[in-house]
Amino acid sequence: MQADNGKYHSGIDPVKAKRLNLLSRLATFTCILMYVSYIPEIMANFSGTPVNPIQPLVAMINATLWTGYGWMKPAKDWPIIIANVPGILFGLITFVTVFVH
Repeated sequence: MQADNGKYHSGIDPVKAKRLNLLSRLATFTCILMYVSYIPEIMANFSGTPVNPIQPLVAMINATLWTGYGWMKPAKDWPIIIANVPGILFGLITFVTVFVH
């Protein structure tokens, strides 16, 4: 039976592993969408209507911590890494553009 990272694990129900893989992909996709949704806030910042900088700053810090966690695991947790890298970028861009308008 194959898990997310391509390695075989004994003792895991194949149906459960398949569902977990699907959940992992869905969660990764929706997490990326969550961070991409900062684009309207970035546009508002450039148009002279800056948003509150706290939420994107905290989101960027959170995404950085999760990316580090996924990277430092003995077997890299790619869904966590892939889902949170956009949070680092979009959170940083949103935070910086609050002050550059």
